[in-house]
Amino acid sequence: MRWLQPDELQAWMTLAGLMFKLPAALDVQLQRDSGLSHFEYLVLAGLSESPGRSRPMSDLAGFANGSLSRLSHVVKRLEQRGFVHRCPSAADGRITVATLTDTGYEQLVAAAPGHVATVRQYVIDALTPEQLGQLKTIGDQILQKVDPGRGC
Repeated sequence: MRWLQPDELQAWMTLAGLMFKLPAALDVQLQRDSGLSHFEYLVLAGLSESPGRSRPMSDLAGFANGSLSRLSHVVKRLEQRGFVHRCPSAADGRITVATLTDTGYEQLVAAAPGHVATVRQYVIDALTPEQLGQLKTIGDQILQKVDPGRGC
């Protein structure tokens, strides 16, 4: 067993704390201001950035960094709220496509300023431009190890 050295342990504990506290802070702001979870926001954003505001569910799961099962549950809730609708792909009926509705787009547009302000407050404004570049490089390296097919 190769145990962590003190400096490695400190870096890991900082990252572990960040992985728990930052998502919680983003969720709190979005829930309070928009009634959305961070994952729901990512799903809506992923659809809004897609041609025709539509995306196959499997692609959307990858974009939102969630499993297809989790995405299916979340999209079902978003569908019930009128933000998204699902239907079989016209090209391949085995593929389900999620589409952002006008109501969902309006919800996303209303939620975006508060979310961006929170991201800016906790991440962007806390770092120098050089540190932001380092964060991107470090994040890409770790994501490549965790999800090799991701393509950064």
